[in-house]
Amino acid sequence: QIFLQNLMPNLFRNRNELGISRAVYGSRETQKHQVVPLDARLGLPESDFSYLLQTWDQSLCVQDSYDESRQSIERILGLGQTIGSLEHINRCMAQDVEGFHASQPIPAPEHEGPILVLTADGKGVPMRRDLETDGPSPHGRLKKGQKAGKKREACVGGAYTVEPFVRTADDVVNEVLRKQKKSERPVPKNKQLRAALTQTVDGAEIKGKERIFSWFAEQVSARNKEGAKPVVCVMDGDRSLWSTLMQFVVGVVCILDIYHVLERLWDAAYCFHPEGSDEAEVFVTDRLEGLLEGKVGYVIGGLKQMATKGKINKGTRKQLSKVIVYLENNRRLMKYDEYLANGYPIGSGVVEGACRHLVKDRMEGTGMRWRVVGAQSMLNLRAVFLNDDWDCFQRHRIETNCRKLYPYREIIESQWSNAA
Repeated sequence: QIFLQNLMPNLFRNRNELGISRAVYGSRETQKHQVVPLDARLGLPESDFSYLLQTWDQSLCVQDSYDESRQSIERILGLGQTIGSLEHINRCMAQDVEGFHASQPIPAPEHEGPILVLTADGKGVPMRRDLETDGPSPHGRLKKGQKAGKKREACVGGAYTVEPFVRTADDVVNEVLRKQKKSERPVPKNKQLRAALTQTVDGAEIKGKERIFSWFAEQVSARNKEGAKPVVCVMDGDRSLWSTLMQFVVGVVCILDIYHVLERLWDAAYCFHPEGSDEAEVFVTDRLEGLLEGKVGYVIGGLKQMATKGKINKGTRKQLSKVIVYLENNRRLMKYDEYLANGYPIGSGVVEGACRHLVKDRMEGTGMRWRVVGAQSMLNLRAVFLNDDWDCFQRHRIETNCRKLYPYREIIESQWSNAA
């Protein structure tokens, strides 16, 4: 019997089954069914859930919680599903994502921009407590020092091309402090997002950062074959990100995200002026202009003088020293005068937004706790959805699975055509 969920949705409400007789071919009676022509003609999946229902289910699950998605499907179709079945479908579907990515063509040169941009950041995913390691607590209570859950960092990466955007220091100050000229910023082209957690595969630990930066290397190789495009990487001051980048990608222009620098300048300003004051804004504006004009050493030197000669207490001096150390450690990534003259982006807004939309909005709902496999499956599918590849991905996975399940399908189709 075949439960034609995708062809007869009204049957869901009545909980009826449609029984259909079909021919099955095999070399002996006890053999697993080898050829089922009607199944092949209908393209039925191996699962009890039709491809259409799987697609509907997961298009909701990648946006809302499993329980909310389950309720939505039940309201629309009158079909009750368990959360466990939705999670299982999610994991099975995610197994086809890697093959889908490998099948995608390289963007046509005429649809690309002249600058290839890479950007990455980390975002925590709340994980379930490991009961095997921590052990259950008496009466369901946590032991002393235990937490209900812990976070594991997902490395989020983005790759896109963009047109040059030549600006002056004043232009950037107006943009980041006064939100002017923001609308003039060029739009990224062929933007792709990924997110990866550290996982254990076949007994070996594969770090999320390594997976993302390995993908960066693939993007550079595919989208800059001739080496004619400048490759720019914009990230914050996380040293582990920059060291991993150096392992996988060479010849890249490294840029420290200007918004993270701006945060440090505000920290310095509040060492001398009240928060929200005009004096603090003038302090930040002057030093931001200096950094953007390439006067990094001058700005750092001025802050050092204020730390030693200014009348500030020990705690405030410690805060100012942190700002100075941050600027000194990242000085080689702050050639902003050169970056602006070449029209390079200097903000990591793309990946900051991805951390929020790709990870936080779905993975950090109230009470949500994840296991690594389930979290990675959701991140894989959510990235496909946010990359606007959902429909293309579904067609690819259905075609791939049909070829695998019914390698004889084309023969049957031709016979039915000849018979007609």
